[in-house]
Amino acid sequence: MPLTLDDLLGRARSLPRDGRRAVLGIAGSPGAGKTTLAENLVRELNGSGPPWVAHVPMDGFHLADAELERLGRRDRKGAPDTFDAAGYAALLRRLREDEYGDVVYAPGFERVLEQPIAGAVAVPPAARLVVSEGNYLLLEAGVWPRVRAGLDEVWFCELDEPERLRRLIARHERFGKGHEEAVEWVMRSDQRNAELVAAARERADLLVPMGELTLKY
Repeated sequence: MPLTLDDLLGRARSLPRDGRRAVLGIAGSPGAGKTTLAENLVRELNGSGPPWVAHVPMDGFHLADAELERLGRRDRKGAPDTFDAAGYAALLRRLREDEYGDVVYAPGFERVLEQPIAGAVAVPPAARLVVSEGNYLLLEAGVWPRVRAGLDEVWFCELDEPERLRRLIARHERFGKGHEEAVEWVMRSDQRNAELVAAARERADLLVPMGELTLKY
């Protein structure tokens, strides 16, 4: 039987055990629908009651453009070495250990500015499940294995390649790029990253066929 959103909700709901906080990772290539899936999970699981699920995207760990310029990586923004992977891993570990019962503040990412913003996401003590999505959660190079170690499960979003590219180009256009500029960026930078991400899909705990799910956009 095809995987449904209800199936995913049930699996996510079962991750926190014995009052312990769990962290669910959602991986996938750019444009595959990671954020859409994460937002659907958080909204449906929280419902109308007190929120017990939080959403902490990896995008807040983009290095700022000024630092990318200093490192000579500005034209590769979005590649694995343009993120603070060690900082992200440390945050996941802190969230999962939940040692002090404090509010944990995570950085967010402003899509229009394309810049990280410190302290933009608050995770309250009552959050027993944290959903975090990003491209490189399953990467084995560099410090990325530390990221995987901080996640209870990782799901991988799969989407038909033509549809993934269409959505990705449309997203770049929505945030200010012209059509030709968006296509050029997707095919030069995003596609190289997508191939790297797709090569790690077999390490996921669950493959999610995004084209078969009924989600709210």
